[in-house]
Amino acid sequence: MVVSRAIMDSFLGHTDLRVAGGSRTCNLQSGMEKTEYREQIIQYVRRNAKPPDKFSHQARLYALAAELARGRPHDDDVVFAAAWLHDLGVFLGHRPEDPAKLVAWDCVAYAMKQAPGILESAGFPNEKIPAVVEAIRTHQAQQEPTRFEGIVLRDADILEQLGAVGILRIVSKVGRDTRFVRFSDALAVLRKNLSDLPGQLRLELARQLAEPRIQALNSFLLAAEAETKEILW
Repeated sequence: MVVSRAIMDSFLGHTDLRVAGGSRTCNLQSGMEKTEYREQIIQYVRRNAKPPDKFSHQARLYALAAELARGRPHDDDVVFAAAWLHDLGVFLGHRPEDPAKLVAWDCVAYAMKQAPGILESAGFPNEKIPAVVEAIRTHQAQQEPTRFEGIVLRDADILEQLGAVGILRIVSKVGRDTRFVRFSDALAVLRKNLSDLPGQLRLELARQLAEPRIQALNSFLLAAEAETKEILW
């Protein structure tokens, strides 16, 4: 995946450090440390995101969550780390291969267990790790976030399940995920997403961002139904 320098800077937390005197040195050092541990987290996910198309979800999720949080008091480190590590349990090599075990697999609990060690190894601030784990715990639509960072992560994850991106993510699972044997299985999940998810968004900005995604998903489903003429495939 090719990522522009400007976008990657936003992932890593690069900021304008042009201030006077000793504070400039302090801010530069702090910025360098943040860049280092963020880069280590990204590279860990890049190595472990399998299939490879799983990687881009983390990048988009953080960008969306950061957009939702902009201008509101929050800890961007927590949002960043939770966005990049929340889906560890769905990667090949992390989740079980045995179909029977996979049915009962708790991918969120796995991510919560693995995240602290990964963050510590990257040099992430220890005092922020519990907040990261909590945001991961509540990132799915059925959960109730206890922190603002959890709210923006949850709303961003819902947005990722709508629109063209939501369609691509679901359809790509057909034939390689035991839940999606036929395209009709994917259509059923997309219909449920369209029906259930928009009403669960918490933030007004998230609802605004959802509008074109809802329209795109609805148009796709109508077209699919018209073209297949209800013939299962």
